[in-house]
Amino acid sequence: MAELSPLLAARWSPHAFDPSVGLTDGEAASLLEAARWAPSAGNRQPWRFLLGRRADEAYKRLFVHLAAENQRWAGQASALLLGAYLLPATPTVAARTPASPAPAAHGSGQAAHDLEQPGYDRARATYDQAQAVYDLGQAVAHLTVQAGAIGLHVHQMTGFDRAGLAVDLALPDDVRPHVVVAIGRLGDPLSLPGDLRRRETELRHRHPVTDLLLGLSPG
Repeated sequence: MAELSPLLAARWSPHAFDPSVGLTDGEAASLLEAARWAPSAGNRQPWRFLLGRRADEAYKRLFVHLAAENQRWAGQASALLLGAYLLPATPTVAARTPASPAPAAHGSGQAAHDLEQPGYDRARATYDQAQAVYDLGQAVAHLTVQAGAIGLHVHQMTGFDRAGLAVDLALPDDVRPHVVVAIGRLGDPLSLPGDLRRRETELRHRHPVTDLLLGLSPG
């Protein structure tokens, strides 16, 4: 096997968390700082987070919208973190600063003219929803590695009622919930229901690298 950072090699997604341990302020700050420094297209940083710690109101509101399968185990986590992304603004007018109005249209040369304007933000004009989701994923990945560095584990979940949660939290229309992350220290697998207990102790499987590489079609 190729050499791998110990932090990445030790990363996995447990179901069993220690219900007696809380998330400290320092740990929370460390995780969010790691997410904050993730790369993003045009440095747009579209990620938005809501952190709930066990028994507080945010935790309860996140938990109630989890899929039933996830509610079986996630309630033991020290914290639940909502990861959302900021929906990109519609290009054209939104791609300009207020101080630089769009010039009048003048045929096929319009696009080239736009790119010459000092107020034109190329990154924002070409930024789309798929890139925002990708960038949120990078931020959560950074958070995940940082969690391992400070002795924590995370389990990411997309099984939750996104629409219901958005309404419950009164999120702005341009903020889209995408993932809920359970955070905590490892617990006892024996505390889990039988099927989850078996999954907790099974060997992890990954496809070989050769299965992941794309080849070129004949030219």
